[in-house]
Amino acid sequence: MKILMVCLGNICRSPLAEGILQKKAAEAGLDWIIESAGTNGYHTGEPPHHLSQKVAQLNGLNISRQRSRLFKKEDIAYFDRIYAMSADVVKDIQHISKDRFDSKKVSLLLNESAPGKNLDVPDPWSGPEEGYHHVYQLINDACDTIIKNALSKTTA
Repeated sequence: MKILMVCLGNICRSPLAEGILQKKAAEAGLDWIIESAGTNGYHTGEPPHHLSQKVAQLNGLNISRQRSRLFKKEDIAYFDRIYAMSADVVKDIQHISKDRFDSKKVSLLLNESAPGKNLDVPDPWSGPEEGYHHVYQLINDACDTIIKNALSKTTA
């Protein structure tokens, strides 16, 4: 399984999602490829936001080696699942992908833990550290559901 986590700048939400799901997949014995990207390219090549790194570290994750990259239309073909952190990111993915967009592959991450509610992971970028802790928990819960669903399919 190849999964891509996508937000705007690829420095706050999606790096956390990449790190969280990588750890959970490895612990579950799943040989998955998990990456992240951003749709705006403002931070290409930069490490995750220092507060994303701090919150990750407090939760036993090291995401400091990640580097922001821009989402590209070829990602639609390469990845099996693409999780957007918010509805505006889904629209950006559609715009970038053009005729390659595949609605069966792209969905909001929080629809995993809150099916059909179409909730956004809030962007903590301009806020205080507490927002990063809240975002971590939302993403963590969604990733737990992704792993649980994958394991139930392998044992069924």
